[in-house]
Amino acid sequence: MPELPEVETTRRGVAPWAEGRRVLAVEVREPRLRWPVPADLAQRLQGQEITAVERRAKYLLFHTGSGSLLVHLGMSGSLRVIRDDSPLLRHDHVQILLSSGDRLRYNDPRRFGCMLWLAPGECHPLLAGLGPEPLSEAFTGDLLYRRSRGRRGPVKPFLMDGRVVVGVGNIYANEALFLAGIRPDRPAGKIGLARYQRLAEEVKRVLTFAIDQGGTTLRDFVGGDGKPGYFAQQLSVYGRGGQPCSRCARPLRELRLGQRSTVYCVACQR
Repeated sequence: MPELPEVETTRRGVAPWAEGRRVLAVEVREPRLRWPVPADLAQRLQGQEITAVERRAKYLLFHTGSGSLLVHLGMSGSLRVIRDDSPLLRHDHVQILLSSGDRLRYNDPRRFGCMLWLAPGECHPLLAGLGPEPLSEAFTGDLLYRRSRGRRGPVKPFLMDGRVVVGVGNIYANEALFLAGIRPDRPAGKIGLARYQRLAEEVKRVLTFAIDQGGTTLRDFVGGDGKPGYFAQQLSVYGRGGQPCSRCARPLRELRLGQRSTVYCVACQR
């Protein structure tokens, strides 16, 4: 599933081509996504100027004067800028023609993503109750420490809880916990303030680096410009179960937490 760096990479790739452009036409070729594409989406978008492209958690928001288009890439989706007359692909479900002549194409083989409409000032239930952005000043070790008190569950699912902090998905939770030296199965409520401060720093560091590298190359992901990311080549633990630890050379151990693959070093993380 595309994680926060992949979505931010897509936003940065799409925004320069979309912002300030007017929507000339919307073609919905397949409305049956995770939630049905609104039947009046074309009517609402056509003629509107895209004033800004924003990211909230793993959602993209295309703001216009009459409302906002809410986009989620699901497990296998991508949003690409098409600058020529390339033919539509099999899984190109929605195409938006801009006044520049460019097209935004939403491709989603598994159809687990969404395209929804928000009226001005509306807070969609998907966005309600979300925690702070991990790269914002609101996300700190103090916040993690406070919200973890009394929690007996493992720290990795706690870190991935969008009500605590948004957008820290499986890949980057694995990586940040390794860099912070914290075992992913350690009870969240048993971790002290200093260690949470280190963890918050590593979350920011690993996400910033991943965004700078263009996101993580997943099998189904391509960036907004059609180019894959490169951060997968830099992963320390994710997907490397049984391989030597990059620090101590001991075999990395793999387990499942919250139904997600989790890899860690028994020597370097405690």
